[in-house]
Amino acid sequence: MAEKIIIGLIGESGSGKDTVANYLKEKYNAKLMRFADPLKEILHIFFDKISREDQQWLALQLRDRFGHDIFPKALKRRIDNETGLIVINGIRFWEDYEFIEKFEAGHTIYVTADQKMRWERSIKRKEKTDDGVSFEKFQEMEQAETEVLVPEIGTKADHIIRNEKDLDYLLAETDRIMSEIRK
Repeated sequence: MAEKIIIGLIGESGSGKDTVANYLKEKYNAKLMRFADPLKEILHIFFDKISREDQQWLALQLRDRFGHDIFPKALKRRIDNETGLIVINGIRFWEDYEFIEKFEAGHTIYVTADQKMRWERSIKRKEKTDDGVSFEKFQEMEQAETEVLVPEIGTKADHIIRNEKDLDYLLAETDRIMSEIRK
């Protein structure tokens, strides 16, 4: 394996990208990071539970104030001294995508699924305070500035997983992609 391999995960809410990230951590000893880590750290100072809408709002405020590349800059500081497999979850903007693509051993994976299926998954997981919203609200939230580019960016990904089958399929696709990346 190269000294450092960077994998950027792209995917809409409920697509399965967290499952892929966790699998890469467990099976391939990946170090996990998220573009949203700084947001969550800030919000957790003030709140025990955070919502997707709060993260979206804060992301836009920070991007407006400090530049659109604020989150890649924050992650670059974290990965500069790392080696091995590093998985960066949550590509939402073109700057995030370009950040991954600049690495010699940078790869992108787009995990996606039907919108209704993703909504049903998000209801079950109860990860964020707004995971139990109606389908109509879920659709509305996907039109937020932080979400709307995800499908378009996903079309540029090096690898695409259409996660509409079972968990075994998702993990097998992840293994197949890892085999390609490691060549």
